[in-house]
Amino acid sequence: MDLAITEPLLEVRGCRQAYHKDSAADLVVLDDVNMTLQTGEIVGLLGRSGSGKSTLLRIVSGLLAPTAGEVIWRGQALRGPAPGVAMVFQSFALFPWLTVQENVELGLEAQGVPRAEREQRAEEAIDLIGLGGYESAYPKELSGGMRQRVGLARALVVHPDLLLMDEPFSALDVLTAETLRTDLIDLWMEHRLPVKSILIVTHNIEEAVLLCDRVLVFATNPGRVAQEIRIPFAHPRNRLDPAFRQLVDDIYAVMTRRAPTPAPAPVAPADAPFAAELHHVSTNLLAGLMEALAGAPYDGRADLPALAASLQLEADELLPIGETLQLLRFGELEEGDIRLTETGRQFVQGDTEDRKKLFAAALLAHVKLAAAIRRTLDERWNHRASAVRFRDELEDHMSPDYAEETLRAIIAWGRYAELYSFDEEAQQFSLEDIETVA
Repeated sequence: MDLAITEPLLEVRGCRQAYHKDSAADLVVLDDVNMTLQTGEIVGLLGRSGSGKSTLLRIVSGLLAPTAGEVIWRGQALRGPAPGVAMVFQSFALFPWLTVQENVELGLEAQGVPRAEREQRAEEAIDLIGLGGYESAYPKELSGGMRQRVGLARALVVHPDLLLMDEPFSALDVLTAETLRTDLIDLWMEHRLPVKSILIVTHNIEEAVLLCDRVLVFATNPGRVAQEIRIPFAHPRNRLDPAFRQLVDDIYAVMTRRAPTPAPAPVAPADAPFAAELHHVSTNLLAGLMEALAGAPYDGRADLPALAASLQLEADELLPIGETLQLLRFGELEEGDIRLTETGRQFVQGDTEDRKKLFAAALLAHVKLAAAIRRTLDERWNHRASAVRFRDELEDHMSPDYAEETLRAIIAWGRYAELYSFDEEAQQFSLEDIETVA
């Protein structure tokens, strides 16, 4: 018996990735992640932005060593960059001063492959992904879809065992992305791709169900595998098949499901830490979604996949809006559905002033950071406070990028609700021109 046939191509065991922060708890990006990848599989890593999917891809490629746990690549513990692994990026990552042919040959040149062989293999890869005749073109002369095909050819030309794809279609328009997905799966099913397995990061639920044999759904804070879902459909897959639609709906339900809590959380004191990540969602988007939910055909409740399709939003765009409505108690996410609360209906029915008052009340009641900023301003003699203080405290509990997004969200929401003003140049909150909130 050939044991190599049943041995996984890749194993990730108890992977943890954390970054040390001075005078604060470590920032944990991934925690206890386990996964396997067999030869002949396409596996998707599906989850929200910030769930650590791309970090895991870097760990699998050997470009980043995990804080704890290990990666087993072709039966051996991985130490450094993994041989036989190639990656396709979201941003194309082409060298603008090189032609298509030269961009595709780069990996082979780094491996020391002779010129004649490089040229032949590059031409074969370029033909394979449908860009024959464009060998001498420069990236600026190509469309976005064509540039991504060059990125794919550059990865395939080295004949990797594992192809890593980091949201490869998210920077493309809908039609181009769909064409590339179809071409990729056709080449895979025809056994024309010179790879053994594919690991793809995506936040597009339909894309994951369309392409993958298995999907690992990631939860956030920290990133971890919440559920593994096997995709039972043969290729080619039909998006309109009721079973396909039901599976998409089920995955939405998994991604919106709240983690169980062992007991009701106690009421937090007024000085409790306020460092919870917030999505920088505009008030116009929040109001627009509530208005759409309140109207026909939803009448206050909608199936998330159907709503996403009608609004032309992906899960990664719709869920932050829904979660913000839930945070403010204007909406509720329930097993793949979203519904308006009574407060949400009152917001939709109110005029501009009514809406601002409801929003202000929701911020003070349910968003600790907004309440802390307003309380600080009320207590100070000059009713001013530097944003640096709040940014520093946020960065004690999250990455600088998330801290900045959280701060931008709370500035925009507070301004809309007229809880406080913010001077961008001075980076300072104040009560200037703000009426006292009762």
